[in-house]
Amino acid sequence: MSFIGKVHKVGPHIDTDAIIPARFLVTTDPEKLGENCMEGLEHGWIQRVQPGDFIVAERNFGCGSSREHAPIAIVGAGIKVVIGHSFARIFYRNAFNMGLTLLEIGDDVDKINNGDELEVDLQKGLIKDLTNGSEITVPPLSPVMQQLIDKGGLVPFVREKLGKN
Repeated sequence: MSFIGKVHKVGPHIDTDAIIPARFLVTTDPEKLGENCMEGLEHGWIQRVQPGDFIVAERNFGCGSSREHAPIAIVGAGIKVVIGHSFARIFYRNAFNMGLTLLEIGDDVDKINNGDELEVDLQKGLIKDLTNGSEITVPPLSPVMQQLIDKGGLVPFVREKLGKN
């Protein structure tokens, strides 16, 4: 699976309340949550995002509460992959459970700038910065995590498994 899109870079320690503020937690509808994605970071942030774009984050993205609404809002915004230095552990698991791919790249995050265009190839484990020519290799997702992404998250994955038995 390969994606091409523009980078929307954010700083360190972006918490789940910045991703989707509590006042928007009246729904679990991805589209509605996506309309307010990153509203706690910057009013109107979502208006710059096109489907297929990427969030590139510095350290500890998704810290704070364990709300599942945060990855749902990102998916609802049309973002399929978040690339980061590191992620809060509960956010990491919630993201995959909601069908959102996260790629941890450590200090290589500094090679990517806001506004760059990236091509991300999950099968090859390769991030190409089409703007500056740099390439970053990432380990492939584990088979279980890839299955969760392929099915759209944990609930569709389990529904399919139960339906087969």
